[in-house]
Amino acid sequence: MLNESTSTCNQLLDNTNMERDMDKDMERDMEKDMEKDVELEKSSQDPFAGEEVGGVRYRTMKWWNCAILMIAQSVSLGVLSLPSSMAVLGLVPGCIIIVGIGALTTYTGYVVGQFKLRYPQVHNMADAAEILGGPWCREITNVAQVICFIFLMGAHVLTFSIMMNTLTNHGACTIVFCVVGTILCFILTLSRRLEEVSYLGIISSLSIFTAVMITMIAIGIDMPDPRTYAVTHPTLMNGFSATLNIVLAYSGHMSFFSFQSELADPRDYPKALIAFQVTDTSLYLVTAIVIYRYAGPNVLSPALLSASELVSKIAFGISIGTIVIAGVVICHVGAKCIYVRMFRGTHMMSERSFRSYGSWVLITFIMWVIAWLIANAIPVFNDLLNMIAAAFCSWFSFGLEGLFWLKMNHGQYLSSKRKMALTALNIFLVALCFLICGMGLWATGTSIRINAQNTHKPFSCANNA
Repeated sequence: MLNESTSTCNQLLDNTNMERDMDKDMERDMEKDMEKDVELEKSSQDPFAGEEVGGVRYRTMKWWNCAILMIAQSVSLGVLSLPSSMAVLGLVPGCIIIVGIGALTTYTGYVVGQFKLRYPQVHNMADAAEILGGPWCREITNVAQVICFIFLMGAHVLTFSIMMNTLTNHGACTIVFCVVGTILCFILTLSRRLEEVSYLGIISSLSIFTAVMITMIAIGIDMPDPRTYAVTHPTLMNGFSATLNIVLAYSGHMSFFSFQSELADPRDYPKALIAFQVTDTSLYLVTAIVIYRYAGPNVLSPALLSASELVSKIAFGISIGTIVIAGVVICHVGAKCIYVRMFRGTHMMSERSFRSYGSWVLITFIMWVIAWLIANAIPVFNDLLNMIAAAFCSWFSFGLEGLFWLKMNHGQYLSSKRKMALTALNIFLVALCFLICGMGLWATGTSIRINAQNTHKPFSCANNA
């Protein structure tokens, strides 16, 4: 009996221990599930949700702040290359392409806004790409968008050096002017909030508008003898290069997710988009037509160089606002992509600590150093812009937006005539992206090779104006 009692007690103890172990396992499983739920909840939220507990608030912009940022970023270098594109393509084809691409990018910009409302966690193109194709797609897109931002920053550094060479009659080495422009842009990128940068955007917008108006008026007054412009016959390479300039002028889409994320009410985004697209399309069309008409087929790029020497200096002096600030806006958005990726879901993003702000400063500093290297490595204005447009803007302005719409409307492609038409349009956008990317890279690579063999050497002190 004693042995049986002992055996029974041992069995009860074993059962009790097993139950305790099972309870512990269940508790651990529950904790893991709760952690997964928390991570899932964080990943499905706006990246700035709950920011009121921190020291820096990001979601403070009104729709007009957003519109100013869009204008400041896009209506800068793009508009300066359009008259030369018109000279290559011809007046009528040039106008058709400017208006056509403007209409397409208005639609794709609207798709970006709808995708953001559907998936609030999206802060940039990499976040959106993860929804399309998973983590590997996110990483590829993240690298691509950061490279694109840095190349655009390099274009602004290059334009700054052209401006300084024009104002000073090549008073110093071009590399030195690039250094000065890089330092100035870096200093203005130190703020972490887009709302603060948007006030600089007002200066940028007024700067480029004034500079372009002065150039148009001056060229009109100094108009040469009336001339007849024959129908142009551009080569395949020249035609694609000219079209890429126009594509770049409408290529602000990779920043639109970031802009919408810092709106006080993300539903106000369409107001900003319409204000931006009406402004830039009108300015692009008028600027390209007027300067091409009066400067003639040999119009220069940037277009400010097409006026007399004195007017060019005045115009460049005024345009310094947009040359610098538009680059600042681009760097801010690119740095914010990295910054949010590092600190998303933590209080570090909004803290005023040394580590938090120091990380922001370090990110922007590294980006501007690389931009300076690119500005000196590709010293031809149009070639640098065309490379950016072909490799990156084709995807960020057309291809990905087509895929966004197809993702949001999966299973409804043939549900109505309207859906069928939109399905065809978005498939066309993806196909257009492949065409622009492939042919554009070929045309740009050929142009860079030709220019490198002639007069434009990388890392040269020579006058690039």
